[in-house]
Amino acid sequence: MSFVFFAIHLVLVGYLVYKSGYIPKPVGILLVIAGLGYLIQNLGPYLFPQADLGLVSISLLGELVFMFWLLIRGPRIKDQIAEASG
Repeated sequence: MSFVFFAIHLVLVGYLVYKSGYIPKPVGILLVIAGLGYLIQNLGPYLFPQADLGLVSISLLGELVFMFWLLIRGPRIKDQIAEASG
């Protein structure tokens, strides 16, 4: 059940990333897809017991993209904000 809450968390973080101007919008979309993937993967056996949900794990790619974006480009955000404020 904890992954359901984590899925909701990812959907909300993806929405915030999408609305922010600091992180590219496709990263936010991938995070929302990852959150929905977690929901489908964890609730799928109860809601769709006969469905093959093997491809849902590909949706977790959004978390990896977000992690690498934060590691590579994230530190530069503080510099951009400092330059913009003068």
